[in-house]
Amino acid sequence: MGANSSSISELPENEYLKKLSGAEPISENDPFWNQLLSFSFTTPTNSADLKLLEEATISVCKSLVEKNPRTGNLGSLIKVFLSRTKELKISAECQNHLFIWQAHNALFIICCLLKVFISRMSEEELQLHFAYEEQAPGSYGTECEDLIEELLCCLIQLIVEIPLLDITYSISLEAVTTLIVFLSCQLFHKEILRENIIHKYLMRGRCLPYTSRLVKTLLYNFIRQERSPPPGTHVFQQQTDGGGLLYGIASGVATGLWTVFTLGGVGSKPTPQLEPCSPLASQSLLLLLVLANLTDAPDTPNPYRQAIMSFRNTQDSTAFSSSNPHTFQINFNSLYTALCEQQKSDQATLLLYMLLHQNGNVRTYVLARTDIENLVLPILEILYHVEERNSHHVYMALIILLILTEDDGFNRSIHEVILKNITWYAERVLTEISLGSLLILVVIRTIQYNMTRTRDKYLHTNCLAALANMSAQFRSLHQYAAQRIISLFALLSKKHNKVLEQSTQSSRGSLGSNESPLPDYEQDLNVIEEVIRMMLEIINSCLTNSLHHNPNLVYALLYKRDLFEQFRTHPSFQDIMQNIDLVISFFSSRLEQAGAELSVERVLEIIKQGAVALPKDRLRKFPELKFKYVEEEQPEEFFIPYVWSLVYNSAVALYWNPHDIQLFTMDSG
Repeated sequence: MGANSSSISELPENEYLKKLSGAEPISENDPFWNQLLSFSFTTPTNSADLKLLEEATISVCKSLVEKNPRTGNLGSLIKVFLSRTKELKISAECQNHLFIWQAHNALFIICCLLKVFISRMSEEELQLHFAYEEQAPGSYGTECEDLIEELLCCLIQLIVEIPLLDITYSISLEAVTTLIVFLSCQLFHKEILRENIIHKYLMRGRCLPYTSRLVKTLLYNFIRQERSPPPGTHVFQQQTDGGGLLYGIASGVATGLWTVFTLGGVGSKPTPQLEPCSPLASQSLLLLLVLANLTDAPDTPNPYRQAIMSFRNTQDSTAFSSSNPHTFQINFNSLYTALCEQQKSDQATLLLYMLLHQNGNVRTYVLARTDIENLVLPILEILYHVEERNSHHVYMALIILLILTEDDGFNRSIHEVILKNITWYAERVLTEISLGSLLILVVIRTIQYNMTRTRDKYLHTNCLAALANMSAQFRSLHQYAAQRIISLFALLSKKHNKVLEQSTQSSRGSLGSNESPLPDYEQDLNVIEEVIRMMLEIINSCLTNSLHHNPNLVYALLYKRDLFEQFRTHPSFQDIMQNIDLVISFFSSRLEQAGAELSVERVLEIIKQGAVALPKDRLRKFPELKFKYVEEEQPEEFFIPYVWSLVYNSAVALYWNPHDIQLFTMDSG
């Protein structure tokens, strides 16, 4: 393989790779490392290119897996990388491209090798491969564990201490990716890992003091959304027209290696769909989610989750509590802006959920924003396009709404925000509508979609809970939103009648037949009656708390008054129907007195006048409708597989062979 090699297919025959994976030990001081690490190779940023790379180098990796316990070449490579990272910060300040370039190349090789090692061996075998050198029998444990911990600490220090510049972008990205690979043991286990050696070092070892700085840096990487620098910036550059010393060194030592072989690298055009994204921001967010969802140690809680739960705004001047050493400050305005802009991705929605649910400082800040529509509209758009999203993304968006609607201030303010021309809402042209009315429309649409497609009781429950939380604060409902509330009740009523009829027929059939039992419709009937009860409570809550603010809802109620006849005497609904029946009777009477052939405008005028005259003391008071989101007792059983499904499917994540994956059982759509 000469200096002009440019084919992936030539990599397995590369003399330096063959030597690395061969039977001969290579000292960390061998000049071989300078030759191995002098190649121009832009890190692939999509799974397709990574798959090609893995397929081309798998024979080299297998050979190293077999021979490394005797040669220790992986350990030597890691030691070479560790020695070079000690000067990285100074190299960045001095614009030392060559030094950073070779350190990046070393880490890139380590990351590729680690991925194969982790997917093919147990934790004990992996520790053996990290041995520094040949040692006496029985002494592997301490040394190999030290090397693992030293590499982990080095990666974290690199992320938090090296300034993010064009020439350091790739090595920062590679450090984040390598940490994800270190933690990817979970992908190859069906059960949740709780005592993994990597977890131990990250949560209790020398890495622990860096917890808050790492979380803060990963958050800022997400906030900044820095794009990859122009191709070639981070490799080497010509210093003069004739090619300076730096270029000469690079060309000289790279002879026979991967030299001009690139994947979207120097001189090539970026793939259009990848151009607008930030690989570092995406990978940083994935790593943050993985760290936050590591299971607690037996004696201490997950410090990364503790940091996420407690960080504060930079404008908060109160003293830090000594009880939480992982607290830090971050600019909430910048964080809020990034969260608003990035909600199209599962991982950004999951981060927003975690922050609202677990960090009271963030939740208080978000609820106090006067531009809350910037956050709510992207969430509503996720729910609106429910058929294009995976179920977990929809759940996260819905739970975010449920958490927000727990706050009465939010429920009031969303009806004061007037929106113009919501282009993505296709059912009807909405030239002007309040954020609150739009929220109601989208949630109702989600319920109707669920009724006809997925029939998921959990989704139903959370949609109705969000509507119930808002119901007492409904204000100036858009006429279409009011119609959709009553239309949903009509749909439920129709479904109730159908199930009731099926239940009756089933009972008759079972009495006159000795054959196998017919379907049990009683359970379906109970479920639909629970939902109907909830809808009646939502309507009742609005009527008893803000009737005079919602003439359009009263109008829709009167227009479809026949729907409610059958529920007046039903034992499950009699109590809640008293108020609704009273309102219908009161306004029907006033409309009859006004005469026939009334225009819509005249009817609304009569309703507004009647709302003032209706004696409020005649309406029966019911307990306030309030639902709070409660996480499951063992959330890791959901969230850990979910997070790893996001890592597995990320456009900038490493390629993993699907046949090797054990935990990956999520429907990531």
